[in-house]
Amino acid sequence: MAVLVTGGAGFIGSHLVERLVREGESVVCLDNFDPFYDPALKRDNLSAVMGSSYFRLIIGDIRDAACWDEALGRGDVTAIVHLAALAGVRPSVQRAAEYTSVNVDGTVRMLEAAVAAQVPKVIFGSSSTVYGAGLQGAFSEDQARNLPLSPYGASKAAGEAFCHVYHHLHGLNVVCLRFFSVYGPRVRPDLAMHIFARHISQGTPLPLYGDGTAERDFTYIADIVSGIIEAMRRPLTFETINLGHCRPIAIRRLIDLLAKALGKQPVIDQQPARPEDAPMTCANIDRARQLLGYEPRVEFEEGLAHFAQWFKRVHGGG
Repeated sequence: MAVLVTGGAGFIGSHLVERLVREGESVVCLDNFDPFYDPALKRDNLSAVMGSSYFRLIIGDIRDAACWDEALGRGDVTAIVHLAALAGVRPSVQRAAEYTSVNVDGTVRMLEAAVAAQVPKVIFGSSSTVYGAGLQGAFSEDQARNLPLSPYGASKAAGEAFCHVYHHLHGLNVVCLRFFSVYGPRVRPDLAMHIFARHISQGTPLPLYGDGTAERDFTYIADIVSGIIEAMRRPLTFETINLGHCRPIAIRRLIDLLAKALGKQPVIDQQPARPEDAPMTCANIDRARQLLGYEPRVEFEEGLAHFAQWFKRVHGGG
């Protein structure tokens, strides 16, 4: 039996694949190595599992029915963890149609394939961006108002809606996991933590949008992976669950802590706030605790230190 991980060469996907293989699970990875960032980095992400008898790689697009035939044709997949997507809030503003095609149409194709192959469980990788703005306190799953601020957030909200449709019509077991600001080693180069680290290390101006008081609920990659695995293994029929840390960190504090960890002083390039950025994200994780036994283990300062060590090892620290 096997777990199919779409987008398995990406940041979250590769950590999940590595953990599953290490635990003796057979894994099928479906990834198209999209050039949104250097595909060589994604291949490096899989270096620990390439060659393992527990690992099989399929290169293809989730919108292509032939890929699903290849991935599910053996009849051995017991769960699909659907992480493949065009990622990133800011790029989605300029590429809304493309984000809709990959993230919505690709998700529907996945759901159709899962129903046809009678896959017992689907985990859909969603995002805190479905919440938009205007919420007070920690975001609970029932607070989402379907008013995202970006095409990326809208595509994830639409994906959740289609997951519910396929559960309702076909009895497909689905868990939608809303990830909150995931970080750690191998984080995507387009995400704030990686961007900040590059500018700090190189001594180049670091773009800070807004006054730095915006807060994000940074969640360490190992905690996210543990939550995904629990969602995959527990007998849930349809649920929407936050995976976060419930401890928001101001962006300016992130910059200061990262600069200290890298041993450099940041050069701040103040920019106007962007309308696609929410002022705050914070996950209410009561449901995750109740249904998954989830508890974030890695505090931000510890996780940031792990990231900084990885960054200096891989990128030379300047």
